Amino acid sequence: MVDKHRAQRISDQMQREIGTMILREMSDPRVQLVSVSHVDVSRDLAFAKVYFTVLGEQNEIDLAQEALDNAAGFLRNRLAEEMNLRKTPKLTFIYDKSSADGLRLSAKIDAAIAADENKNNFKDH
Repeated sequence: MVDKHRAQRISDQMQREIGTMILREMSDPRVQLVSVSHVDVSRDLAFAKVYFTVLGEQNEIDLAQEALDNAAGFLRNRLAEEMNLRKTPKLTFIYDKSSADGLRLSAKIDAAIAADENKNNFKDH
């Protein structure tokens, strides 16, 4: 077991490393617009949940998920080479829908503001 501060440092480093590997070492077109938003590493370093975002519709998300799941072993082996860890965590990729939810919420707020401004402009005339 590692302390939670070390686990957080490992998570942060893994986020940077995996993001760089996806960008530079994977030629799969399904991961071109993927970015790693967060990594959660278990305290025993056996598992890592890799949260990712991707620009696009649901089918692009599904394709990216499939490509990342298929590349998990490759990325784990590359992490083992790059990071000095006794054991390299098993990677599980999870789509991070929070950014998409934030964009939808922001669009709704913008629409409400615009509707309110239109209503106020109509009252003035």
